[in-house]
Amino acid sequence: MAESSTRAWTRPHDWAEVVLGVVAVLTPLWADTDTTTMWTMIVLGALIALDGLLSLSMPGLVYGEGVQVVLGALLFVAPWVMTYTALDVAAWSSWIIGALTAIAGLAALPVANAVHRGGMTTAH
Repeated sequence: MAESSTRAWTRPHDWAEVVLGVVAVLTPLWADTDTTTMWTMIVLGALIALDGLLSLSMPGLVYGEGVQVVLGALLFVAPWVMTYTALDVAAWSSWIIGALTAIAGLAALPVANAVHRGGMTTAH
């Protein structure tokens, strides 16, 4: 299992980030949104998915996990900042996807650090 965390395209944390980003991008298809909400979810979701793909392709890229935490936090606060808390499905999607993205980024950070240093000996 430890070996799979050091190889490209095998880390579950990063796959979760890609899926979360895609779900955020697609949320306007089933949620009531206005233009600002739609573009906020599409842009942040695309950035989350793209950064997840980058982290998948380069497992030792530590800053990518930090970016995920920041993007997750931005998506989490977006309903308040972009004023779409009244759009229930979109707001809850932002809060849940944002929190899960930040958690996935934080969980992947120690693994990425270990791979970066070349010291990955146990699965975390």
